[in-house]
Amino acid sequence: MAEGGRRLDQPRSKGLAAPRIDADAFGRFSEGIARFLGTGRFLFFQTLLVIAWITLNLFAVKLRWDMYPFILLNLVFSTQAAYAAPLILLAQNRQADRDRVQAEEDRSRAISEQAETEYLARELASLRASIGELATRDFIRSELARLAGDERDGPDDGRRRGGSRQPRG
Repeated sequence: MAEGGRRLDQPRSKGLAAPRIDADAFGRFSEGIARFLGTGRFLFFQTLLVIAWITLNLFAVKLRWDMYPFILLNLVFSTQAAYAAPLILLAQNRQADRDRVQAEEDRSRAISEQAETEYLARELASLRASIGELATRDFIRSELARLAGDERDGPDDGRRRGGSRQPRG
């Protein structure tokens, strides 16, 4: 910074400084105008204005302020269009910015959800593999029945409880 707090990378202002405009407030204003210009109410009132303008200028001899080719009316519409077009473009740009931010948030959310889904799919596959290695109730019953059957049919080691040994066959 140079002396006096002036920045050296910005040109010096000559004359009156431009008024500072709150860009967000102006953007909201332009969106409101654009929203109004796109309504049937606006078209209705504008049509009434044009009909009244032309009627008064054709038939009210004492009130004529804009003669037949209606140059002043043309000028009014040109001025309206000159201001409306940039305001509508500004509103569209703001909407495009909001859409872009929303798309980025949706994309990041989708990536996060995809990663979470893939994690859950891996966990589910791991659980399925683990369950495949677990003994089921039917398997345990059949093993217990087999072991109980082996004990009954097992070798005679002096601990048998009654009954005679029957040959396996």
